[in-house]
Amino acid sequence: MSHVQPIVASTAVFKDDIFKGKVLFCTGGGSGICKGMTEAVMRHGADAVIVGRKLDRLMQSAEELSRLTGRTCLPVQADVRYPKQIQDAVAKTIEKFGKIDFVICGAAGNFLAPISGLSENGFRTVIEIDTLGTYNTIKATLPHVRATKGSYIHVSATLHYRGTPYQVHVSAAKAAVDATSNVLAVEEGPHGVRSNVIAPGPIAGTEGADRLTPKGPGSGMGAMPAGRYGDVKDIANTAVFLFSDAASFLSGQVIAVDGASEHIRSMQLPYPESVLDPVSMKSLIKPRM
Repeated sequence: MSHVQPIVASTAVFKDDIFKGKVLFCTGGGSGICKGMTEAVMRHGADAVIVGRKLDRLMQSAEELSRLTGRTCLPVQADVRYPKQIQDAVAKTIEKFGKIDFVICGAAGNFLAPISGLSENGFRTVIEIDTLGTYNTIKATLPHVRATKGSYIHVSATLHYRGTPYQVHVSAAKAAVDATSNVLAVEEGPHGVRSNVIAPGPIAGTEGADRLTPKGPGSGMGAMPAGRYGDVKDIANTAVFLFSDAASFLSGQVIAVDGASEHIRSMQLPYPESVLDPVSMKSLIKPRM
């Protein structure tokens, strides 16, 4: 499109050392959007801990992030569904760095499935990772974030703003994440803690976008008001801003980083064909995680 806007790296916008001496704790930081946010925060002076289930990916990402930013990135294996594991990850963070200033709750799971074809276990698993995982992370980190008067960012979605076919599990999970962040902002604001939500729109080149974008005729996302799909750097820029002092009066907000696409979003899957005949959609849907 002729009106495509350039993507600006966060290092070109914000001062290099605005997070000097700060410590970031990020779940889901081994890949995708959360890894991009972690890199951006580290580029501006912070050290980081990335938490996830796959240790080999975490170790590789931590080495890469440390090399790219000149800061320290500690990989810690943990499953956010289990409070004890996330508590242990926090303990390792405190042992290494002595504090936690910023938290990104980004661990998530998703796949395409209609209600009629979604198992109880599939629904529960996404709720456990996204919603309970967010709560477990908050509970484990809150005393330390209170001590530093720090800030939370929760990674949500825009899917639950409207009824989105094949996305009941993540819609329910992310609606709960948004609500949790709002209560956290209200309860912890007097303690000096802020909490906000980033809701990414269609972000190109991520595992989630590749997994959730149907393949085949009639499966396109349609026109993008911004003239392009989003980039991980767009989410990273927003994270740097929200953690910075420039956003000190910003709390309890849900920020859709979507290039205005939510205003004109159409169905990703053919409608009503996708709900009348789910079997015919199998060729367009990638396998579950």
